[in-house]
Amino acid sequence: MENYIIIGILLVVIAFAVIRTKKHFRGGGCCGSGSTTVRSKKKLEGPKLGEKMLTVEGMHCENCAVRVENALNRLDGVVCRVNLKKKTAVVSYSVEVSDDALKETVERLGYQVTGIR
Repeated sequence: MENYIIIGILLVVIAFAVIRTKKHFRGGGCCGSGSTTVRSKKKLEGPKLGEKMLTVEGMHCENCAVRVENALNRLDGVVCRVNLKKKTAVVSYSVEVSDDALKETVERLGYQVTGIR
């Protein structure tokens, strides 16, 4: 009888874990803050000098994408939009910004920049 109880508890735990994992990878909130992170609205203040595309690994949900976008938007002269499905961050800039500054900003959050074009 004890074996059935233990098996039942394990099945419930596994079912819960599978449901949470599906939500996590569909962007249902993770990383400890759920869906409370607010996307910043920022526009370039000067003429657009160029655009760079960062490939970012480690983003699993919309909260991750918003964290990356907001961090890059805090840089002077930079506006960023993140595409979670493509794992990219498109950075438009009105002031020259180095690849190292962009990479450092993203990696400080715990994500990995695998390419900048």
